[in-house]
Amino acid sequence: MTLASLAAFAGLCLILSLTPGPDTFLVLRIALNRPSAGIAAAAGSAVAAIGWAALVGVGLAAILEQSAQVFRWLKIAGGLYLLYLGISSFLKTRKAAKNGMAADGKEGSALRYSNLAGFGAGALSTLLNPKVGLFYLAVVPQFIPQGGDTMGTAMILGAVEAVIGFAYLAVVALVAYKAMGWLRRPKVSTGVERVSSGIIAALGAGVIASGASS
Repeated sequence: MTLASLAAFAGLCLILSLTPGPDTFLVLRIALNRPSAGIAAAAGSAVAAIGWAALVGVGLAAILEQSAQVFRWLKIAGGLYLLYLGISSFLKTRKAAKNGMAADGKEGSALRYSNLAGFGAGALSTLLNPKVGLFYLAVVPQFIPQGGDTMGTAMILGAVEAVIGFAYLAVVALVAYKAMGWLRRPKVSTGVERVSSGIIAALGAGVIASGASS
């Protein structure tokens, strides 16, 4: 694989990262109250991206591409998880508001993620995101030279995507926390939590509908 090919792949990864999706909204929501957990979610997403690259390397991704039924259920599973994230977050925000707790989680911390929980949420979001899987299924094989080290090349490409994705999401987490201090006022923060939760749930519902109709 040439440097030109690697640069072209990095450009595609940058475009993928800059396109708002479930991972972006998830990291934004988590980082609003705890930036370290948001960065952990970004790290989880990066590790999961390498996992997708590994699937391509061992040929499992090719099987998913050839089996429309398997990929359909993968899409539905991802949609259900996103829907769960959105609805559960909305319900927690509503409960916190009723109990009179501050939106920054200082009283009861119902809305705060630990670093480990953030990492797990980011990893699951990426693993179950069919758009990430489709990206690897459609794009990565084109950069693997015929007769070359398939597994090694796939892992290199996965590492490139993971680094770019992590860098972008980490910046999102830090900027969200630094630039939105005023949003952590109870009423405003509750509104942001509900809107972001609604977006995540809507994305999940869209994925489920797409999978069910395919």
